[in-house]
Amino acid sequence: MRNLRYKIFERVLPLVSDVVMVNISFLFAYWLAFQSGIGGDRRFIPLTEYSLPVVLITCYCLILFLFAGLYETWHAKSRLDEFITVAKAVTIGGIILFLATLDLSSPFSLTRIVLFGYMFSLILLVGGGRIAIRSFQRHLLIKGVGRRRSIIVGGGKRGEGLFQQISMFPALGYQVVGFACQAPEKAELVSNVPPILGTVKQLPRILREREIDDVLIALPTDSHRQILDILSQCNSLGVRFYILPDLYDIVTGQARTNQIYGVPLVEISPGLMPSWEKKTKRLIDIMVSILIVFGLAPLWLIVAALIKLDSKGSVFFHQERVGRSHKVFILYKFRSMVTDAERSTGPVWAKQNDPRITRFGRFMRRFRIDEVPQLWNVLKGEMSLVGPRPERPFFVEMFKKQIPLYTRRLRVSPGLTGWAQTKQGNIAALKNLEEKLRYEAGKVNYDLGYIENMSLRMDLKILLRTIWVVIFGKGAR
Repeated sequence: MRNLRYKIFERVLPLVSDVVMVNISFLFAYWLAFQSGIGGDRRFIPLTEYSLPVVLITCYCLILFLFAGLYETWHAKSRLDEFITVAKAVTIGGIILFLATLDLSSPFSLTRIVLFGYMFSLILLVGGGRIAIRSFQRHLLIKGVGRRRSIIVGGGKRGEGLFQQISMFPALGYQVVGFACQAPEKAELVSNVPPILGTVKQLPRILREREIDDVLIALPTDSHRQILDILSQCNSLGVRFYILPDLYDIVTGQARTNQIYGVPLVEISPGLMPSWEKKTKRLIDIMVSILIVFGLAPLWLIVAALIKLDSKGSVFFHQERVGRSHKVFILYKFRSMVTDAERSTGPVWAKQNDPRITRFGRFMRRFRIDEVPQLWNVLKGEMSLVGPRPERPFFVEMFKKQIPLYTRRLRVSPGLTGWAQTKQGNIAALKNLEEKLRYEAGKVNYDLGYIENMSLRMDLKILLRTIWVVIFGKGAR
């Protein structure tokens, strides 16, 4: 695969460096404690007796670095910023250890000097190792190794100027393979730039065929509608979008860039949730799912028995849904409808007082009990507790044509509950397709608002609202 060895190097080498530097720092702390005299303990304790503590400390540090986002893709970022991130992670981890082992009778004993010395050596060694690795990566990028395949959308002076700027700074990591212009008649470019690969309308096909990683948008400043169309058509293809902002926008503060080489590209829809919040969100997903699924297992056995007694058919209902990055997965529910409810109709929305819903199914839907098996999808990582609700492939294809920016919902993991589900009414009460499409468009607006403002605080707010809905049986479906 393209750049596979570089990608393995990019992921593995920082991890190996961190493990080595953490262990060297431990050797320094061992010397500080037992051989320098500073630690206040001159007893000789063989280093082999610290095998388990070394393993635990190493794992602890790696978890800290993971939550700090130090194992994400490195792309044209400041090495000094990464060093500062290492320092922050080590400092927070050191404070946690300090408080966990605090002896109030002697809070600042000589052994604390060992801890602070260990923290200081960790910052220097791990941070220094990171700077060395990133410097080597930068050297490889300049040589052309590991660059991200990119396409510039827009020709003329604006597109050519962006290409010339990128060419001046190969350490940015962009390998521009060509242009996509607005129309064939506007596709004249000078001879020393990459070829024109097609028009903007052909962009989805170009991205797939050319295996593009980054889309650099350099359209005229009045092409707002066209930019929205590009995002709507290509958002689910797993590429990153960057836009060349107006100079006026930068001066007035309406656009903020983070490039370190002077190329003012702004990423569209970046991951706004900090790395530690993403990891915490996933940890909460796992813990809550295990608690509900296994902690309340006797209750779910009773629910299964009642489903069997109420109507013929299996306990569980499963259906294809579209998840993050357009990946299709099997979603599970407790069956609340009669068996083969859509055999004669094909995919349809539920209706108010739907005759296909069983007696016990109506009760389950009122209190959202039928949704509980989806926690298995959450455990598998196909869903999260909070996020846009996953839709069926049939409806996704329909919504993509009818609702602008619908595919932006597919940039994040779908959720068991979401902002739209706690704010909107019941789709079953709507009578015709036009009303349902307006409903879905409104739901997308809520979902996009959630995506643009993702945070643990917002997730907690949505979960609390969901609990309120469940307890009082609001919005029966």
